Amino acid sequence: MTKGLYHYLREAWKKPDKKILRERMIEWRKSEVFTKVDRPLRLDRARALGYKNKKGFVIIRVRIKRGGHKRPRPNKGRRSKRLHTRKTLKMNYKWIAEQRASRKYKNLEVLNSYNIGKDGMNYFFEVILVDISKPEIKNDKTINWICNPKNKKRAMRGLTSSAKKSRGLRNKNPTSKVRPSVRAGKRRGK
Repeated sequence: MTKGLYHYLREAWKKPDKKILRERMIEWRKSEVFTKVDRPLRLDRARALGYKNKKGFVIIRVRIKRGGHKRPRPNKGRRSKRLHTRKTLKMNYKWIAEQRASRKYKNLEVLNSYNIGKDGMNYFFEVILVDISKPEIKNDKTINWICNPKNKKRAMRGLTSSAKKSRGLRNKNPTSKVRPSVRAGKRRGK
């Protein structure tokens, strides 16, 4: 059985060439936080997540700072409840990247995203965005579901793949309080 191009691309990304990746990341650090790229770096991953090389699909490289999210220390009085300097985020970095891209490009809808690298300071993601006003998108039966008004602001409402993972919706459990959302579970008083 012969293996195709995407198989070898996937295998190559399991152990990328560190020297080339390091040189790329040095360039990426100098560039803007949001950079529009012509074609995806990981073509196999992008295609698996729904990308097509046609009008209406946009790839944006997003840079995000790594590390803990610290709260500012209160500078007045004794605040025992507010002296926790560490802040645990409920969102993963990929979801944050998708949200930031969604805020920056208001006319585009986030389809999905994937990781392309990390160094000591930053995470780098490529976010796949779709222009729902293009007729090529509206006429394509495999992607025109995103034009439906109920899919507006998917990244903000936690409907993308990484957001659902972060919200704990990958595993179904009848006693779980995360469905349909944590707030709804608390409201029901389970």
